[in-house]
Amino acid sequence: MNRFDRPRQTLAIGLAALAGYVDAIGFLSADGYFVSFMSGNTTRMAVDMAQDWRTAAMPAMLIAGFVCGVAAGSAVGIRAGRWRKPAVTALVALLLGSAALLRGIDHQQGTLALIVVAMGAINNTFQRNGEVAVGLTYMTGALVKLGQALGSLLARAPRPGWAAYGLLWLGLAGGALAGAHAYLALRDVALWLAAGWALLATLVAIVLARREPA
Repeated sequence: MNRFDRPRQTLAIGLAALAGYVDAIGFLSADGYFVSFMSGNTTRMAVDMAQDWRTAAMPAMLIAGFVCGVAAGSAVGIRAGRWRKPAVTALVALLLGSAALLRGIDHQQGTLALIVVAMGAINNTFQRNGEVAVGLTYMTGALVKLGQALGSLLARAPRPGWAAYGLLWLGLAGGALAGAHAYLALRDVALWLAAGWALLATLVAIVLARREPA
């Protein structure tokens, strides 16, 4: 996060909030499974295998879908070049809009499949040297960096820029809270709001891409 300027940090926080929003919707509509937090699904899969291996299929398919989404987002980003950010966020908007359509006709499995692919793809928005620079759907790394910064402060060797990691986590947490409220109050409309959110992020990403050198 520290290597990005303020507009890109703001975009990252907004996309982390979107990931939290969508994950909360997925969690509430998929019996406690996650659509962006694959560490949690991995634990659920292991526990399900220990208790009743047949129930492990659900988390296993979600993990596979997430990996496919990462692969799709990576391919789109590579082909898009300097336009990677808007290309990836546009893909996410398309997937979430399609998921909202399927939700409207009560196609639960298709909805979850598209949502989890979208959440895998979104992690390709920020890259450096071909690697993910900011994980938008998982916050363990951000919390570790925040904890390290606090430790450095206690040791009287403060690190600059630590607040960005705290804001990234707050973005995910705030988005999840908004997603839970939206799903409970609006149901099917909640996913359309997520698609609109991703479309807005695409417009912001286009502006940022135009400022980058060709």
